[in-house]
Amino acid sequence: MLRVTILGCGGSGGVPLIGGVGEGGEWGECDPTEPRNRRTRTSALVESSDGQRLLIDAGPDLRQQLLAAGAGRLDAIIFTHAHADHCLGIDDLRQINRNIGRALDAYGTKTTLQKLDDRFDYAFIGPTPPFFYRPALEGKRVAYGDRFEAAGLPVEVFRQDHGVMDTLGIRIGRFAYSTDVVMLPEESMPALEGLDTWVVGCFQPGPHKVHANLEQVFQWVERLKPRRTVLTHMGTAMDYARLWRELPPGIEPAHDGLVLEVPLD
Repeated sequence: MLRVTILGCGGSGGVPLIGGVGEGGEWGECDPTEPRNRRTRTSALVESSDGQRLLIDAGPDLRQQLLAAGAGRLDAIIFTHAHADHCLGIDDLRQINRNIGRALDAYGTKTTLQKLDDRFDYAFIGPTPPFFYRPALEGKRVAYGDRFEAAGLPVEVFRQDHGVMDTLGIRIGRFAYSTDVVMLPEESMPALEGLDTWVVGCFQPGPHKVHANLEQVFQWVERLKPRRTVLTHMGTAMDYARLWRELPPGIEPAHDGLVLEVPLD
């Protein structure tokens, strides 16, 4: 059994956005009195039955997310892509290095790892134990369609279209994770068949240039038929209570801290 924690499920600016009237931020259509509408940047933690942990993305809210999840140790990280809201928490991985006493295996495509190295070159030049005065990542290059083991888990990755770039979709057993996607190429569809639980990005109800909307997700779910679909990477137009009332059976909104139990096989 897999234990999947949704560390964050907000868009690139989180919810609320900076701004708005007064000091409360810009909530859009989200009810500020509903705690589940407060969203940090999108990330997830996958834990195996023997306690190994795979982190998916390291956004700028990573420190508070790992504290909230009680996750002081990680075994590996996989980056879906190199946009800021998915990687600007890399410096906070330094404390993870200290806790585990080694560099952290970091999986990503050639393009993603190159962009991360351009921005965080100091994280890829070897560990500095025991103090680890900077983060230490061991780059592990993967290609779309690859199957490999990370943190003791069987991982399959597939290509997703994010409008301006490709992103990495992730399947582990009967769980799949598809953030930052506006279109799924046909060759990726087999990786999403036979799922128990699918976490998929859905930024807003209507069309968007680089993110899926509700109608697109409904079409995918109709075709792929996962038992449970959980929406992530949601913006200020996605009020939690309204979604819970109006979404069809089998589809639900995530919230920060949501824990999913998913069979591995």
